[in-house]
Amino acid sequence: MVSLPLSDLPERTPESDHTISPDVDKYSFSDNGPWVIDRTELTWTAGIVLLRANTRRLVPQLTAKRRLPPPGRLAVVTAHLGAAVIGWAVIDRRRGGSDSRLGLSKRLRSAAEKLGPTYIKLGQVISSGEGLFPAELVEEFKACRDQVPSEPFDAVRQVVEADFGRPLETVFSRFERTPIAAASIAQVHSAQLITGEEVVVKVQRPTIRKQVQSDLKVMSWLAPFLVGRIPIAALANPPALVELFAETITEELDFRLEAENMLDVAASFAELGQRGMVIARPHPELVTRRVLVMERLSGFGFDDLESMQAAGIDTHEVIRIGMTGFTESCMVNGIFHGDLHGGNLFVMTDGRIALLDFGITARMTDLERTAFLRLMLTGATGDIKGQLAAFRDLGALPPDTDLDDVIAELHLDEQPVDPTTLSQEQLVGELQRVIKALLGMGARLPKILMLYVKNLVFLDGAMAALAPDLDLIAEIATLSTYLAVTHGERFAAEVGGNAMDFQIDAEAISRNTGIDLSDGAGLTYSDLRERRDIIRQRLDRRNN
Repeated sequence: MVSLPLSDLPERTPESDHTISPDVDKYSFSDNGPWVIDRTELTWTAGIVLLRANTRRLVPQLTAKRRLPPPGRLAVVTAHLGAAVIGWAVIDRRRGGSDSRLGLSKRLRSAAEKLGPTYIKLGQVISSGEGLFPAELVEEFKACRDQVPSEPFDAVRQVVEADFGRPLETVFSRFERTPIAAASIAQVHSAQLITGEEVVVKVQRPTIRKQVQSDLKVMSWLAPFLVGRIPIAALANPPALVELFAETITEELDFRLEAENMLDVAASFAELGQRGMVIARPHPELVTRRVLVMERLSGFGFDDLESMQAAGIDTHEVIRIGMTGFTESCMVNGIFHGDLHGGNLFVMTDGRIALLDFGITARMTDLERTAFLRLMLTGATGDIKGQLAAFRDLGALPPDTDLDDVIAELHLDEQPVDPTTLSQEQLVGELQRVIKALLGMGARLPKILMLYVKNLVFLDGAMAALAPDLDLIAEIATLSTYLAVTHGERFAAEVGGNAMDFQIDAEAISRNTGIDLSDGAGLTYSDLRERRDIIRQRLDRRNN
């Protein structure tokens, strides 16, 4: 889902002219909504706890080992993916390095587009995984974001009328035939209710549910055959990637779950006082498995720096709002938007961030949130063994992993080296050694960590566009102090330690990263990007 430019939206009475909506006390909504949310009166939440549990239980069934998946779909998928891999092996592989990966990435992207929405969705997930997958694969799959044709309006009408049980004209006085955006699972239309409210309507593709389930069975059957045969990121190997993908996409297929995600995230932000984040209200009645009607918000695209500056918006503050809201909601309530990218959020005219599209929302169990807390604390204080224990408890390492062996195997008990001081051969050799060791230990990337890292990657890019001169150390220190003062006692009670342990230790960062911070000059995003560019250039030259 994407936002519209302000000029494309119908004029609305300014919010300041109205009384604040009563539901803003409980939810981080816009000040004056088109309706008021009272959770006790919602018609679409009945049985939703059981629905969410059943959806999660479906994942092992779809990804279980089986003799043979649906043969027709298997033949089609095998033909397209087989052609891509064979073409790479015969033509591109011999080139080696970045050229080899680029050739494979182009062929896989082309195959995904031919295979349709499920594979395009997988490509979109990969495209926002910078740092998790090879750069060539990420860049190539970014093209998948705009490669899904929209459904004809007659198909959209049929879904809406079937789910609402009445003619479209009895619900909407206007329903734009051309969608605002068309994604792999659904498309979004601008509309107006017969009661006058401007809304957006998310409509699921008619056959996507059946297609996704069939494709997941095929993916899970094929994935083991690809292990070690194509250069995909080691910790997100094909079987693990399919499992992660299944966990995320199955919940996207029921918009009642997405609407509940919207309410739960909005409630979390309100509880924490994070009023810089705004969630659109889902309609109290017009939510079904395949149709979601929600409040229409407006704002600037997240990369529209020029328009924001012209409107007097402090883009540094926008970054601070995003960092604080995202981090605090993760650590305190264990829930966060799991798919941040430029199409899923925009900046409102008052500088607040509006979040859209909650199909992928991360929900931590109490055990996972506690492990995540320990990961944040030990990361700030430089406790290597504590960090590994937290990774293990989050599922990144097997439960019986001997942490002392991990420390010895990865040389974590030695003084870290600044990677920018290494030669190309040394840098590549070190990366290969670490990846081989991790694979040997059974390391994997669990869903929570994948979504968290994906969001960090987005915030990284947002910082590059909106606040490249922001002092990262100073901002993280300010955020750490805020968390320590606001939640330190609670955190200490949950994971042990002292409330003030939840503050950044600059010496620990310097010690564990090899970055010298002793001169007090700070570390801006531009400084960090320069260091990354040095490492990337050395790796590229070595691989070529």
